Amino acid sequence: MSRSVADKLNRGISPQQFVEGMTKNKEAFQGWYDKFEWASDSDREFFESLKSRNDLRVFILMADWCGDVVRNIPVVFRALETGEVPVEVLIMEENLDTMDQFLTMGGRSVPVVILTDAEGKEIHGTWGPRPTYVQEPMVLFKKENPDREAADYQDKLAETRKEIMRRYGEGTGYHALVVQELRALIESV
Repeated sequence: MSRSVADKLNRGISPQQFVEGMTKNKEAFQGWYDKFEWASDSDREFFESLKSRNDLRVFILMADWCGDVVRNIPVVFRALETGEVPVEVLIMEENLDTMDQFLTMGGRSVPVVILTDAEGKEIHGTWGPRPTYVQEPMVLFKKENPDREAADYQDKLAETRKEIMRRYGEGTGYHALVVQELRALIESV
């Protein structure tokens, strides 16, 4: 099934408007943005090469309260800025119709980076809510714990979240994973 955000074209906000309007986690978001550095010249050159393309847009479903947004979207912003790719931010709570087209394992998880053509038609999947390596514990948890009412569900979820944070680590090492996965998605178009 083809998904589209064409009805949202030019109705989102800019990355700068998102940051300026943040009421939660703004300092942490800005910190990750400021710490970004390219892990490889090849990745930087790839994103620079996008400047010549006019067939690519990105919509990002997100919210300022989300820790994965705070960690990952500064990296996405920096990569896409390098390529001068048009980006529109869609605040999740204001765009539930769109959010429900782009569920993660059946749930509303943000961020969701949606790659579209110039008219807003999804062209090759999405990225998010976190790098694959960091997301693996949640995928396993959901597979092994389908009953949200189980007595130990919340305890196991808490342990899964600890493992996710361990995989993110303290530094910016995971930034390279975000860049590589975003690059692979764009290259697949």
